[in-house]
Amino acid sequence: MDTHDISAPPRAQSRHTADKHPNHTNQRHARSGHSSVGLTHDNARHTARFTVIGNHLAQHPELSALAIGLGVHIQSLPAGTRVDIKTLAARFPEGTTRIAAALRELETHGYLRRERHRIPDGRIISCNQPGSSRRDPHAPPKAPAPASAPRRERAPRKPLSAVPRPAYPAPALIQQATDLLAGLRRHDSRLLLSTCDTAHLAQGVAAWLERDVTPTAVRHALTADLPPEGLRRPAALLAHRLIAQLPPPPPFRAPAPPRTVQHPLQNCERCDRAFRSPTPGHCHDCRTDLPEAA
Repeated sequence: MDTHDISAPPRAQSRHTADKHPNHTNQRHARSGHSSVGLTHDNARHTARFTVIGNHLAQHPELSALAIGLGVHIQSLPAGTRVDIKTLAARFPEGTTRIAAALRELETHGYLRRERHRIPDGRIISCNQPGSSRRDPHAPPKAPAPASAPRRERAPRKPLSAVPRPAYPAPALIQQATDLLAGLRRHDSRLLLSTCDTAHLAQGVAAWLERDVTPTAVRHALTADLPPEGLRRPAALLAHRLIAQLPPPPPFRAPAPPRTVQHPLQNCERCDRAFRSPTPGHCHDCRTDLPEAA
């Protein structure tokens, strides 16, 4: 990739080793006119077709010379150029094995990233400053996510009020009360009760039925005059009605006295008098005069 930068310095100094680099002293002596040994730069300022390469790559202490050369070459290429192993091996004489090893070095140290999940052929991203950015340069900028409102904690649901209980909770009585509650939704769709609420309210309905209240009367007491607005918790309303409108127990009824049994009339076999007895025989007076009676 070509970069036009006429203000670029004639040579870049390493960020990490510039002060301790052996050439630093020689160059200072060269500028002062003293004789020096080692490297001497004869630089001309670039005004076109040049690439800025960081000394962290050019003087990397762990990368091989081939990896550094490939890194510099890749950073100088325009975007969209193919830099796969076969293409680079056709460009340089080192061969596919050494090219592949050098690319792995660059990838290990963060100068290359390979992505294969976006397009069929994959994509190689060159990083001129490892660690500075991990975002795909071709991806659209992310819109800032709006701050979400704090989530309100739902208060625990208040348990239903205790409803009346029958004195003798026979299974048949509880089942009749459960069926009555399950059918309330056919009268008002808002009275759809859960299994747990139905089991709780069935005890109260059974107490009503035990007090000689007909199922029709119980159903009317629970469904009449419901509020027109929405019911926040139908089971709570039904529990309140079962408690507040509980009818009194039926009045006490004394058991009827046993009926006296009247036997048919019989004629005494001795005196021919009539008497009541379940079987024929003798009257009371004749029975006392009999030797058997004595």
